[in-house]
Amino acid sequence: MQQRTLVLLVLLLLCAPVTYAAKRKSNKEQQQTVVIPVYDTIRVVVTDTIKVEPKPAPRIDTLRLAHTPAEIDSLVEVWSALHQAQGEKRFFELYNGDADSVASMPVDTLYKRRLHDMVSPVHLPYNYIVRNYINQYLAGRWSPLRNVLALSAYYFPIIEEMLHAADLPLELRYLPIIESNLSIRATSRMGAVGLWQFMPATGKNLGLEINSLVDERCDIVKSTRAACQFLSHLYKVYGDWTLAIAAYNCGPGNVNRAIARAGTECKSFWDVYDYLPKETRGYVPKFVAAAYAYTYHEAHGITPGTTPVCVSTDTVMVHKVMHLGQVASTLNIPIETLRDLNPQYKLDIIPATTKSYALRLPTRYTSEFVSHEKEIHSKDSLYLKEYINPANLEKKRAEGVGYIYTVRSGDNLGLIAKRNRTTVKEIMKWNNLKSTVIRPGQKLRIEKPKPRA
Repeated sequence: MQQRTLVLLVLLLLCAPVTYAAKRKSNKEQQQTVVIPVYDTIRVVVTDTIKVEPKPAPRIDTLRLAHTPAEIDSLVEVWSALHQAQGEKRFFELYNGDADSVASMPVDTLYKRRLHDMVSPVHLPYNYIVRNYINQYLAGRWSPLRNVLALSAYYFPIIEEMLHAADLPLELRYLPIIESNLSIRATSRMGAVGLWQFMPATGKNLGLEINSLVDERCDIVKSTRAACQFLSHLYKVYGDWTLAIAAYNCGPGNVNRAIARAGTECKSFWDVYDYLPKETRGYVPKFVAAAYAYTYHEAHGITPGTTPVCVSTDTVMVHKVMHLGQVASTLNIPIETLRDLNPQYKLDIIPATTKSYALRLPTRYTSEFVSHEKEIHSKDSLYLKEYINPANLEKKRAEGVGYIYTVRSGDNLGLIAKRNRTTVKEIMKWNNLKSTVIRPGQKLRIEKPKPRA
């Protein structure tokens, strides 16, 4: 048995090298028989081709818009009016929702509390002087508040834009209320003109054009920009808005003298009140009262009148001499509307010879003006013919001081004549009236400067 086992072990040892050699030979043969792939070109045969031509952009003149330019202008006008009305509504809702809580509150406490709620960089204090002016705005025959509220719908957005651009308090928009009751053609006995009541010298010093044909004191944008420039300078001098507002009224010289008399510790209008001119003593209190009356008019049951001018407007530039009548007749706009929007053109002439001038139009007419510009200019010989003669210019200049008066309920020619320091006969002559009968809403031409309220 042992011998048999030994024989098997010997045989295994003898066979092992042979098996290993055979295995090495097999691996070597496999390495030698590895197939190396041969790559060849794959030929693709295209039996048909699709040629995609780029689509040309449509020509502008073949595009069909959903709305015409005139329709777009009308939509913009509606949107602007709606946007402005919503902005006003949001502002007044902030301050006029306390009717129930103040029903039994004493008047002085009420006024003081509401002015305190009107947080502003311009100090709005309350005292008996302010109270008297508030009462004047809210009641009585003298109060022009309803008309001011109506005009503010047009003027305030423009004024606020200028104030914002100049980084000035928006509350300064109330200054034109006490200056002119928001009447763009208001003229004082001393010769101050416009919303901001600039004297000729002051207006020219601030860069406004004032001559026989143009008075930019009546240009809402340029006069407001000039007022912002003046007010900004005054604030830098005094560092207090009440003193700056007082200086706007009576001039820096009077304020400086008042400060000198009152002492160097003066910090506001109320510190120099007793040393200011009499008119200026009421100026800042009247400003505070105007701010209150405008803000809280709803709480006192006062409603705005009808806005006499278009709320949504835009401007086009005019590069050639033009008469407003050319625009009115071509675009079918009442010339009185153009005069209300462009009161700076004293004789209805835009003297665009050496520079361009802006013409303000209701928004819905701006595209029409551009598309009919050649037709408008073609009428220059018809509308400008009468102005070539200097005598006609002088006559028109004399007529240009007038304004259009809208007859109100209860008016008669005698009352209107008295307000305008003229006679019934003259009014009848200016309007070709055959009788003294007039009706509410009727337009009357008054050939005299518009009186201040």
